[in-house]
Amino acid sequence: MTPLTVGYRPPHELFDVADGRLAATLRRAEAQGIDRICVGDHVSFHGGRGFDGLIHATAASVLTERMTVQTAVYLLPLRHPVPVARQVASLAALAPGRFSFGVGVGGDDRTEVRACGVDPSTRGRRMDESLAAVRDLLAGRAVTRTGEFFALDDVRVLPAPTPPVPIVVGGRSRAALRRAGTLGDGWLGVWVTPERWAASVDEVEAAAAAAGRSDVAWRHGLQVWCGFGPHGVARAAVSAAMEDLYRLPFDRFERYVPMGTPADAAAALARYLEAGCREFNIVPVASSVDEGVTAVAEVRTLLAASLESVI
Repeated sequence: MTPLTVGYRPPHELFDVADGRLAATLRRAEAQGIDRICVGDHVSFHGGRGFDGLIHATAASVLTERMTVQTAVYLLPLRHPVPVARQVASLAALAPGRFSFGVGVGGDDRTEVRACGVDPSTRGRRMDESLAAVRDLLAGRAVTRTGEFFALDDVRVLPAPTPPVPIVVGGRSRAALRRAGTLGDGWLGVWVTPERWAASVDEVEAAAAAAGRSDVAWRHGLQVWCGFGPHGVARAAVSAAMEDLYRLPFDRFERYVPMGTPADAAAALARYLEAGCREFNIVPVASSVDEGVTAVAEVRTLLAASLESVI
C-alpha cells in the first residue's frame, strides 16, 4: 500500500530573516507528524520577488531529521542542466533519501523567463532537453549530446545520489503530462478537480507505457492552497495571499481551495484520496505560522483516518 504523505509549505518570509523562526517552525512541523516540507522557486517574479528552491530545500533538509523535502516546483528551464544536477547531487548527499526534485516550466510571469535569457516560447522544449540531461547525470551516466539548447561532451556528475533522487513533474498541460510519463517518476497536480487528477494520472502512465517505461515507482501528488479559520476570515486571507503572489483574481482559483476548519479541508481532500492520490503538499494560510502548522498536522491525521475507509 502506498503510504500517505502530507507536506507543508512554510511561508516564504521565514527564509528571509535569520531570527530562528524557520528552524523552530520546521521542528514543530516534524514533531507534529508532518511528512514533508515543500518549497517553491522563483528568480525574479512579478517585479523582482523570488526565492531559490534548491537553496531553500537545502536549508530545510539540514534543519530537519525525518521529513522529506521537495521543490514544488523548481523552474528548470531557466537554468543550465549541469550545475543543476550538481546542486541536486550535493543536496542529496546532505540528506540521503529525503529529497524529491519537483520541476516545472513556470511562465506565470513571462518577464521572469526573459530576465534569465530564455525565450518564453521555448520553455517546453528546453524543459524536455534539460530534464533528460539531468536524469542521466543524476544516474551517474556520461552525457554526450548536442541539442537545440545545450551541447554536452562526455559530462558526468559523480558520485550519483544513493538512493536515487525521484523527479516529479508539475503542470496541467498535455505536454506536462507527457513529460511526467516519459521523464518523471511522478506527476504533481495543481488547480485540478479530483476527476481531472485521476484522468491526468492515467494519461501520465499511458505516456510512460508508450515509451516502454513499465517499472516506475510512481509518486503522483497534489499541491493545494488551504485557508484556515472561520470561513469568511479564511477566504479573505487566502484570496489576498494568492492574488498578491499570482497577480490574478481569486475567482480563478477558488473552486480548488479548501477553506474553513482542518476538518473542512480534510473532507475536500478526501475526494482526492478516493481518486487515488496519496501525496499532498498543503500551502496553508492561517492567522499565524503556528496555526498553519497545526492545521496541516490535523488535516494529515484526518486524511489518515479517511484513507483507512478508502482502502
